[in-house]
Amino acid sequence: MNRRFFDPSLMVRTYRDPWAWLSLGTDLVPIIAIILFHWGSTPLVALYWLENLVIGGYTILRLAGSALGRIGKLMVALFMISFFAVHYGMFCYGHGVFLHSFAVPGQGSAGEGAMALVDWALASGEGMIWFVAAIILSNAIFFAVDFIGKGEFRRTNPPAEMFAPFGRIVIRVVFGIMLSMMRRRRLDGQLGKVGDKFASAL
Repeated sequence: MNRRFFDPSLMVRTYRDPWAWLSLGTDLVPIIAIILFHWGSTPLVALYWLENLVIGGYTILRLAGSALGRIGKLMVALFMISFFAVHYGMFCYGHGVFLHSFAVPGQGSAGEGAMALVDWALASGEGMIWFVAAIILSNAIFFAVDFIGKGEFRRTNPPAEMFAPFGRIVIRVVFGIMLSMMRRRRLDGQLGKVGDKFASAL
């Protein structure tokens, strides 16, 4: 069994597709933000959280599209859209409250509901609105080209679409928690140093 972990020929075949370059560009958005705008951990996890919201919105569109032309799946899709919107929304809201509480110590949650969390996330880093717009646009292109244009909606089903985003969001939640904890420890360490200096001055 002679398989290479990195196959250059596969990379060449993959990136002959212009949409693969679009996908790569979208994945590089956080790196671009770090380089251009010197983002720290807070805007980075806020961007991932906002992208989860975007993915949730397109998942609802895909759920609706998976029932196109198939009356038998329409009721299933309608039920799953409601189920997904409630549970995924609650999950994202809880995740957003957690991130906000770590990013802004002492203030708890945003206090004004889901839209306040969105406003906080959009204001957390320079250029955030443009990066989110790029993510929305790239998802719109893939939805139009692959899901609609190439007829992917005919080959999928509501259950598969409903569960598709959860694996990705779990990974991002874990990553966000790690970055938030690292930031909190750094802040605690800085506060501890200030306290030590103040005590020594006394």
